[in-house]
Formats: sequence, C-alpha cells, structure tokens
Amino acid sequence: MYGKQSFATVLRGLRQRGRLTMEELAEASGVSVRAIGDMERGRSLVPQRRTVVALAEGLGLTDEEREALLSTARAARPTRAVAAAGTVVPPRSVGDFTGREPELAVLRGAAERSRTGGGESSVWVVSGPPGCGKTTLALKAAADLADGFPDGCFVVDLHGVDGPVDTDEALLKLLKALGVSDRRLAQEDPRGRAGLLRALLGDRRCLVVLDNARDERQVRALLPAGGRSLVLVTSRRPLTGLEDVDRLALTEMARDEAVELLRRILGARRADAEADAVARVAELCGRLPLALRVAGNWLTVRSGWTVDHLVRRLADEERRLGALAAGDVRVEAAFELSYRQLTGQAARMLRLLSLVPGPDMTAAHGAALTATGVFEAEDVMEELVEAGLLQATFTGRYQLHDLLRLFGRHRLSREESAGERAAADDRLRTWLLETAAVAGRWYKPGYGAPPRSWRGLVPLESAEEARDWLQSEAPSWLAALRAAAHRGEHARTVETTHAMDWFCDLWVHGGHWTEVFRLGAEAAAALDDPYMRAFHLNCLSWALNTCDQRYREAIERADEALGHARRAQDVHQQVSALVHAASGYRQLGDAPRLADRSLAAVELSEAAGHYEAWPQAMRLYGSALRLLGRAEEALTLHRRVIAFLDAPDCPLSAHLVAIFRATSTQALGLDYAALGRWREAADHLRSAQTQSNRIGIVHREAEQLLHLGEALIELGETEEARYVLHQVLALGDAADDKELKAARRLLDTRVGGLAAA
Repeated sequence: MYGKQSFATVLRGLRQRGRLTMEELAEASGVSVRAIGDMERGRSLVPQRRTVVALAEGLGLTDEEREALLSTARAARPTRAVAAAGTVVPPRSVGDFTGREPELAVLRGAAERSRTGGGESSVWVVSGPPGCGKTTLALKAAADLADGFPDGCFVVDLHGVDGPVDTDEALLKLLKALGVSDRRLAQEDPRGRAGLLRALLGDRRCLVVLDNARDERQVRALLPAGGRSLVLVTSRRPLTGLEDVDRLALTEMARDEAVELLRRILGARRADAEADAVARVAELCGRLPLALRVAGNWLTVRSGWTVDHLVRRLADEERRLGALAAGDVRVEAAFELSYRQLTGQAARMLRLLSLVPGPDMTAAHGAALTATGVFEAEDVMEELVEAGLLQATFTGRYQLHDLLRLFGRHRLSREESAGERAAADDRLRTWLLETAAVAGRWYKPGYGAPPRSWRGLVPLESAEEARDWLQSEAPSWLAALRAAAHRGEHARTVETTHAMDWFCDLWVHGGHWTEVFRLGAEAAAALDDPYMRAFHLNCLSWALNTCDQRYREAIERADEALGHARRAQDVHQQVSALVHAASGYRQLGDAPRLADRSLAAVELSEAAGHYEAWPQAMRLYGSALRLLGRAEEALTLHRRVIAFLDAPDCPLSAHLVAIFRATSTQALGLDYAALGRWREAADHLRSAQTQSNRIGIVHREAEQLLHLGEALIELGETEEARYVLHQVLALGDAADDKELKAARRLLDTRVGGLAAA
C-alpha cells in the first residue's frame, strides 16, 4: 500500500492526513511526543510491533492500513552487515579534562548497569559535531572506569573521517588484544571472527572504545550481543541505524565549563587577571572544546600577548576560523573532513543555512533558501544532522553552531556566485517578511485568515499558529526587516510593519516594537506617504508609551502623527494620535492635558461616526475624570462604553470588542476603587483579568492583578491578596517593571512579605 516509502515518511503522512499534531497523536496512542518526533525524522529505531499497533489505533487506521504500516515497519528494520576500522591501544588519561559531569555520570551509570545487568550488553553511541570533545569524553570515561573491567580496556581508532580502515582489520586487532592466537584467527572467515568477538565480549567484562566511527556498517560487526562488557562508540553521526544502543549527544560546553577549560590551560593567575577577556574568548570559540584548546594553546605559546589581543583577532568574523589554528591543529580542517563527505545537495544546504539570521531555524528556512518544498529541504537538512553538522532539537527546530555558520559562510563565498548568494538571501528575506505580514494580519481588523490563494511554507490556519510563528521566528523576521530597511526596500518594510499594529499588543515585551515601528516610520517617510507616516508614528508612540515608558517622546511622536493624519485627512489616525498623546499624559499624571486630548479624540470620533478607537478615547477621558476627583462621572461614562460594546449592532469586530470590554471593565474597577466601593472594584478587576487572560494580553493582566491585590487588601482578604500579587510576579518579563516593583512593595509592606506565600 505504501510502496517503498520509509516508515518515517509513512507515519508523518498518516498523522498529517488525520490532521493530528504530534501531541494529539501521543495522547491518542500513549506513545511519547519525543518518540513520535524521532520516528518521523528517522532518528530512532523502527518501533516494536506493539508500538506500531498503538500508533495505528491512535491514527484510527483500518485493519488493512494497520497491516500495511506493520509491513513497512518490518521492512525498515536494518539487516546485519559487515564492512569498514584501526588499531588497539590502551586508554590514556586526559590531564586537563574539564566539565561534562552530567555526561560522565551517564556513562558511570551505564558501567554499573553492565556489571549488574542480566546479560544485556551496554553499547553507547557518543555523537556530536566536529570538535565537541567526543573522543576526549570517551577516553576520560575509559580511564576512570578501567578498574571496573578486569578483562581489559581497549581503544580502536576507526579513522572514520580520514580514511576509514577495514572492519576485518579492527576485528583482528581486537581479537589479538583479547588473546586469540594467530592460528585460531586463520581458521575463521570475517563472519566467524565477528561471532568469536561477540562470544568473547559476552563471556568477559571488557570496556571497548570504538573511536571515530564513520557509519553503522563500520561498527556492527564489532558490537557484542550480550554479556557484561561496555562499548563506547564515538562518531560525528548519531548512527541512527544501529539497534539496541543508547545514545549520548554532545554539543558545545556550558559557559562556566568553557571558561574553566581555558583557565586550566592558561593557568589560574593569568586567566583571572583577564577574566572578562577569557569569558569573551570562550564565547567567540562557540564554547567548542577543540576551538577552546586551540585558543588556549595559542596563548600559551605566545605568553607575552594578552588575552584581550586574541579577543580582538577572533572578533573579526572573516578571520576567526583562520585564527583558530595552533600548529597542525585547525578547527576549519576538522569541519572540512565532514564537509567533503556530504552530497552536493547537503553541502549547498550547509552553505545557504549560514544566511539564516536567527539562532535556529526550521525546514521551511531551508526550503525558502533552496526554492524547494519543505519535506525535500527537511530530508537534506537531516543529512546534515546525520553528518554531525546540524543539530536537531526536540521542538522540530535546527541549530547551526556559530563556528559552523562561519565555515558555511566562507564556503558560500567561495563556491556560490555573488548572484546566487543574493538570490538565496532575497528568497529567505521575502519569505520571512511575507509570512510575518500574513501572520500579523490574523489580528488586524478587516483581514483575519490568509486568502485562499496564499501558499506558504508554514501552516497559518489559525490565529494561534500565526502567533506561535511570529514569536518563535521573531529573531529571523526582525533581522530580515532590518535588512530590508537597510537595503532601501521601503515598500516591503512598510507592508510588514503595517501588519503588526494589533498583534503587538499581545506580545508587548518580546517584539522589539519600538525598533519595528521606527523602521516603519522611516520607510514611510522615504515614501512620503502621509497616511503611512501617521500610522507608523502612532504605532511608534504606542511602543514608546507601553514598551519603553518614554512618555514625553511618545507624546512628541503622537503630535507629529497628528499633523500627517490631518494632511492625509484620515479620521482614525487623527483619533489615534490624540489617544496616544493622552496615554502619555496619563502616565505622567498630567490630568488637564489628559482630559484635553482624550475629550478631543472622543468628540472627533463621534462627529465623524468613526468608533474604532472611541472606546479607548472614552476610557482615557474617564481616567482624567477620576484623577480630577470626578469618579462618579467616570463610572457613568465607562458604563456607557460597556453598553456600546454589548449592543447587537456594535460596529466593531469581535476581537476589538473583547479587548475593549476587558479594558473598560478594568476602568470600572478603578472607578469603584476611587469611590471606596472595594467589593465591586474587586469583582470588576477579577473579571477584567479573566477576560485579558482569555485574549492573551498579558501586560494588561499584570495591571489588573495588581489593582485586584490592592482592592483585596482594603477588604482585609490578605491571603487571596498575597496569592494574586504572587501571580503578578509569576508573569516575569511579560509584566512591566513598575507592576513587578509595586507587587513586591505591597507584599513586603501590606500582606506579610514575599516569603509568606
């Protein structure tokens, strides 16, 4: 039924046919999300029959489809094969080994389980990118664990990336090291020698390090089938085709580990004298052990040079890889060995991925760069994962190490023409900004879902998917926006930022909105479009008010927007400019100017019959009345707004109504508080917070929870007040500093302190 498709392809296709997320399939089948993700990427073993049956039930397959899926799983199970290894040497200690304690603990646990296990051998594949310290870790573990393996410790260098030697040669070396006579060896063919090795390792307690394996075929014949031996296989590849093995993936070192390694190489006195520079070298080396050792050795030889001098050399990205060389050890050469083994498609993908501006990426980035489909790009990117040159995360994203990014960029400049580089960069930038605009418009009145004609590389079938994409890809689309603005692509810049004016309120403290809307305002000025200038200056005023608390500058930008809005004869932008100026005056506590600007906005809205910003203008005017001691008038005004929003013929969209109802309910709570009617204040503030939570306006929640806490304190309900104020603190970076500080102050002074919760 499924032809020659891989199990991973079939499983992914069935899940997508059923419109299930990995999480939904996991819940339906009882198989973990992580396991499903690994199976779909082909990074794990083909599952056992019971797992396939559970997946089939979760997918709702027919009996015929289930049997076809089982057949595909059976066909995908790799067969044993022998083909491709080195010399046997005793393990050496690693004198300046630093860090990796969690990984060593895993291997110590594996050694203990192999000693007490019920006849099952323990095989661990230690994989990771070039230079991440796989061999060093394996040798350190072997040296530490040697006493627990009385029948011997052996290290075989398989030379996987620089001329792999024959598997039979490695078999001979290991068998001789285990004491098998030449006469016995001469009597066995390669298959017999492999069986003999398995038998010996099964009977004895040995530790074997198979270092630098090229692929699965090279090591299969060297692995025991049972017993109490422990085998550590190091490889740049995860060797996903091996069955019944455990895996340990290495990446760069932790920050403190990287600094400590440099400190041990340089000596404590020298390193501590330039501690900041040492930490900077660690980051410029990408915390990659090979690069750290090269940098440390470089400084050790040049003892008269400061660490800061090396920082300056490494800070130049064009020179960094070349500078990371000491004698015959070159970081770039380690990358080159793996690069030469790639297919042409994968090598080109690595080069192009160096153009991705964010810290990580998805297969859609690769598809945009190469002008291919997402699945085609994913297959090529998985080849890079298998080669140890790209790291796959459990979130479905990929990460390219900083030094590998530089390597890819150097290769890009050498192997691709300037025109090809520019075309790929433009494809990526275009995709990022077009997708950002489509996603942002989900929240914009008059837009919503993408048009049916839109064909994107990522699904944006709901507002939630749009929000997830905008947040997860923010580093990339923001960098693309900067690049477009720098290149003078004013229309593209304006189009993207114009799509963000409603989404931004849902992600106040994560979107760099001041920069986004400043770029939009500058592009609109270059186009000399008065409407767009007013629009983006209004958005910039909002960002200065809400995100940066730069209230006077916000008022200046709003006043500037008002002038352009009048030139464009656009009522909505005029009202918005008055509203943003009023917001700035509210934050400054200037009640007369707040009243003047907000009342002007109300009157202009009503005169023009334009009500899109009217509820916001009314709320601000109500704030002015409250500040002026006229809370009863404010209460009446805000009730009028709620009645407008609840009317069946309300002209606003459901999304706008929901937002304005939440803020107007909050305003009513503050009115009741100003009148000392604390129970009614608490009820309205609690309702406002619930509404804001439903919409996803987190910064509003922080305000409402803070005011609710104040009302509860006045009511004497200190336990609930303490809980509510801790909810404010739990919002963390999503809340403004002023709300966080106010919550801490109330906890310290009014409800018994932070520790009492």
